[in-house]
Amino acid sequence: MKSVIFLAPPLGGKGTFSDYLIHHCGFTQISTGDLLRSEAEHNEELKAFLSTGAFVDDETILQIVEKELSKISLSTPIILDGIPRTLQQAKKLDIILSGLKRDVVVIYIDVDKKILLDRLLGRRICMKCHRSYNIYIDEFKPKVSMLCDDCHETLVQRDDDNLESYEVRYAKFLESTMPVVAYYQEKGCLTVLQNNDVDQTSALKSLLEVIDDNKK
Repeated sequence: MKSVIFLAPPLGGKGTFSDYLIHHCGFTQISTGDLLRSEAEHNEELKAFLSTGAFVDDETILQIVEKELSKISLSTPIILDGIPRTLQQAKKLDIILSGLKRDVVVIYIDVDKKILLDRLLGRRICMKCHRSYNIYIDEFKPKVSMLCDDCHETLVQRDDDNLESYEVRYAKFLESTMPVVAYYQEKGCLTVLQNNDVDQTSALKSLLEVIDDNKK
């Protein structure tokens, strides 16, 4: 099985797709965030750096990822999460994966921006049970306006669920991630999946077809 990399705009569905492969297809997720936090537990310098909120340099991230990948059997299907974020990372990651004899399939989750904004601006959260709703999408509206179906607590909008914050994140996505999408497309290892429907059954079916087509 090839390794999988998901690329998507903010709120594009990477988490949903990854969870599906983990729970239904036996994938293991390699998260750069988790790896860095684990490494920081016995590396005081890295721990102090992470506490500043600054981005860790590519060399450190790639070394940690390579170390983790070398521990995992080639027969284990994996998802690489959090990398690559830039074109430079993508090129360096290719060298690592090639050295470890790991093939990769890259899946770009394409979503209309209007749908992304509806998902964002309509999202409401129960702070008690953390269940998520959406006031603009009928299938995800609470039964009683602004009350959690389970806890009956008042739903709230997260501070960062606003148009201004999202536009910053989306602009960063266009600047950093779209060149990565173009890079993998040119290499011939990119598959584009549409994820515009509220019911994601069709998108997940397409995902399984991609996975089946790339089994060894």
